[in-house]
Amino acid sequence: MRKKKAEQPQDNRNTELYEALALMEKERGIPVDFMLAQIQKAIMTACKSTYNGNEDVLIKMDPDEGVFDVFLYKTAAAEVLDPDREISMEEAQKIMPTAAEGDKIAIKLDPKDFGRIAVQTARSIIRQGIRDGEKGQALAEYQSKLKEIVTATVEQVDPKTGSAMLRLGKSIAILPKNEQISGEVLTEGSQIKVYIVDIKTGGKEPRALISRTHPDLVRRLFESEVPEIFDGTVEIKSITREAGSRTKIAVFSKDENVDAVGACIGQRGQRVSAIVEILGGEKIDIVEYSEDPVKFITAALSPAEVVKVDIDPDQERVCKATVPDSQLSLAIGNKGQNVRLAAKLTGWKIDIRPESGFYGEDEGEKEEQPAKAESSEEETAAKEAEDETTDAEAGEQTENIADEAAEKEDENTEE
Repeated sequence: MRKKKAEQPQDNRNTELYEALALMEKERGIPVDFMLAQIQKAIMTACKSTYNGNEDVLIKMDPDEGVFDVFLYKTAAAEVLDPDREISMEEAQKIMPTAAEGDKIAIKLDPKDFGRIAVQTARSIIRQGIRDGEKGQALAEYQSKLKEIVTATVEQVDPKTGSAMLRLGKSIAILPKNEQISGEVLTEGSQIKVYIVDIKTGGKEPRALISRTHPDLVRRLFESEVPEIFDGTVEIKSITREAGSRTKIAVFSKDENVDAVGACIGQRGQRVSAIVEILGGEKIDIVEYSEDPVKFITAALSPAEVVKVDIDPDQERVCKATVPDSQLSLAIGNKGQNVRLAAKLTGWKIDIRPESGFYGEDEGEKEEQPAKAESSEEETAAKEAEDETTDAEAGEQTENIADEAAEKEDENTEE
């Protein structure tokens, strides 16, 4: 018996399908080739279901020519025992006059020939293909922007939780209330910049974890606004931030001819002002990084002046910073914020003391201690455990000092 396959019938033109797929690609971003593969998969499944497992199918698709034809192969036989796989010689020769027994005959199919269950199965496969395509597009879009800043449009704000639904290109992401800048009011239709922190792929659709409070949002903003940072001339050494209130950023340049701090500030403060505006008025302290811890700590405590910094020889990364009495409140900051951020920026625990040395420090009294801030973010209620002092404790201590200093100096607390 000859096993050669018969000549295939002429193709029919079917442009409507390809026009619909092209529109889907334009509106949903699902590639035509991807959907053609899903359609072929659905047709193969439908044939197998309708023709008792026969999946000897030829599917011809050509978007350029508008061709979409489906052929099921059956074997020409003198006596048909399996109608799903065999065709009589009489019928075979109607399709191909030269057909002989044993030849494979290509029988053109009409979708109407498929059974109801097969059609439903095919539809399910195509729908799932569309969902997978959209999921893949969203994932690819997120991955291309991971750890970057994107401009998003506020679609909706939940009045109960405060969470905002944002549109990122063709995808939707949720900005939780705790990832929004404190005091910021988001309105529907407005555009904001967000930082894509991570991507979660465990659910039905990939989810982008976005933030307005992440320190790297500030890092990326400086990279976009300051060419010297983008090209590597100026390096960002560290950033610490309390979103909505204040950020401290340490910068450094190996090129002696480049002023790292000045480059970030820009002419007449234009560069840093643009970033402050994006962050809703958040204060930004730009300081020069130094390998010398004394210089670095002194700079980190700005805008306060520092008289001297003494490194504790008995404890690792612990120092005492002495400031003029008139600068004590400024060095500590509102609720200890300035010294707290300086400690995180430098990685040192900083004890603030006034130049006058009150609290009997000169006599060696240790009942009360000056303000302290640690680089550690761990929290503990044990006040005696000095190496685990929390930001909250530092804030309480610094407020006490500021109050007593204000009584002696008759000054208002400065931020």
